[in-house]
Amino acid sequence: MTEEYNNPFQQLNRNLKEVPPDMRQKVMNDVAIAKLILDMAVLITANYGSILSGMLRTQKPNQQK
Repeated sequence: MTEEYNNPFQQLNRNLKEVPPDMRQKVMNDVAIAKLILDMAVLITANYGSILSGMLRTQKPNQQK
């Protein structure tokens, strides 16, 4: 235990370096694509419960609307 212990939380207080603009743009594009995919997935899957209940609901012949 004579080795020096490096606390990783102390490194969080260091000054951050500026990210290159091309890498920043790539990350922002990736985030935008991920958000688009998430939004489309929500649109597609939002009504599954009501669709399935409508498909599985059976009505008696004398109670049809």
